[in-house]
Amino acid sequence: MGIVVNQSIKNTVITYIGFGVGAINVIFLYTQFLSEAYFGLITFILSTANILMPLMAFGVHNTIVKFYSSFKTRQSQNSFLTLMLVLPLAVVIPAGIVTHFGYDYIANWLSKKNSIIKDYTWLIYVCAVMFAYFEVFYAWSRVQMQSVFGNFMKEVFHRVCIMVLLLLLHYKYLSVDQLIYSIVLVYILRTLIMKLYAFSLRLPVLKLVKIPNLKSVLKYSALIIIAGSVANIVLEIDKFMLGQFEAITNVAYYGVAIYIAAVIGVPSRAMHLITHPITAKLLNDKDKIGLNILYQKSSINLFIISGFIFLCIIININQLYLLIPDNYSEGFMVVLIIGLAKLSDSLTGNNNAILFNSDYYRMVLVFGVMLAILTVLLNYMFIPSFGLNGAAYASGIIIVLYNMVKLLFVYSKFKIQPFTISTLKTLVLIVVFGVALYFWEFSFNPILNIVLKTIILITAYGVSVYKFNLSEDISVIVKRFIP
Repeated sequence: MGIVVNQSIKNTVITYIGFGVGAINVIFLYTQFLSEAYFGLITFILSTANILMPLMAFGVHNTIVKFYSSFKTRQSQNSFLTLMLVLPLAVVIPAGIVTHFGYDYIANWLSKKNSIIKDYTWLIYVCAVMFAYFEVFYAWSRVQMQSVFGNFMKEVFHRVCIMVLLLLLHYKYLSVDQLIYSIVLVYILRTLIMKLYAFSLRLPVLKLVKIPNLKSVLKYSALIIIAGSVANIVLEIDKFMLGQFEAITNVAYYGVAIYIAAVIGVPSRAMHLITHPITAKLLNDKDKIGLNILYQKSSINLFIISGFIFLCIIININQLYLLIPDNYSEGFMVVLIIGLAKLSDSLTGNNNAILFNSDYYRMVLVFGVMLAILTVLLNYMFIPSFGLNGAAYASGIIIVLYNMVKLLFVYSKFKIQPFTISTLKTLVLIVVFGVALYFWEFSFNPILNIVLKTIILITAYGVSVYKFNLSEDISVIVKRFIP
């Protein structure tokens, strides 16, 4: 268990560092050094590639993690890993052939609204393949109980490289065209490094013998293709569809707003590393009381922390937009809507861990497919009428609806729910501080304004959470620093 805790802490720190570097890139460097059209183009390419990634990977990255430990002999492990390396090619090669011979048709379709996309369409395929095989090699290293280096490559490496590239662009060592191709090369390099690291842990022995439970492996991979595709459609389809209905500049505005709001979800990602194995153990032990306690504790802790981050963003958003080009302020409503949706995510606590470690995973997949279809329909309805705000309306509705469905499903099957009286008190706290501090502006430099308002919020919010004892866990941590 020591190695799990140790790597979980390291991975949490790496995740935050990666998000911080990414925030500097997206909010400041891209917006200052690159035109809105080209920023929108890069966002479109990477988002579309992410949508295709689960299909290109053939679900292998999850299949490795699930089945590797079930193979006890060296020979069966080698055969299994060989299959995992080859299986994605069943999609990658046909997709490459289709892309090659149907390139003009695909490029013309994708660039109907924005002609700038046409010449770069083939990069979507390259990025999708690189994203897929990166996840395969990352999973390869994780089953060898080594996740820290892979997480660094996943969260930090490419962001630092892109930061360097943007600085080179600014100082005119790169053209915009060279920047785009260099970003793709970064993802290729990241995959190659991950491959070398994974193979240094366990060198593949390319040998195929009969795999005992091959049918189960293939069935699970197919299921995970759907699950991964659903998740990525819900996360990325808005940017793709914006590029089909709106000017590519709107994709840039939307991308910045989404990244700002996404900061609210970072604590949830970090906590998942810790709560996931604990939840699995409680379910295996049929400890319903312990499961309910963890459910409620994870919910209130996330709600308090995410609520604080939400407030930091909302009360400072106007000043933040003064630090970047004016047009990006069009994303304000996107930040608010997606921020509220992310806040609803935090209320669900370890809900996902409960569902994905229970016997009801397939039912959740059904819900996911239905919501992915609804996501496409809502974007199709809202984007032509409301532009980038329409994409936010669609995503916000879907996130909240999906959370409600999962909460109700867990309650119906386990008779547990995450809310307590502290949930209501925290909600009141967030509303009061949000309204009070949003309209309170100092007549100072925007950066100084942000610093002062944040200090006031930290003090007032922190004291309130402690005095009202909204979370036992947070109160215990605070008491360590109070004599």
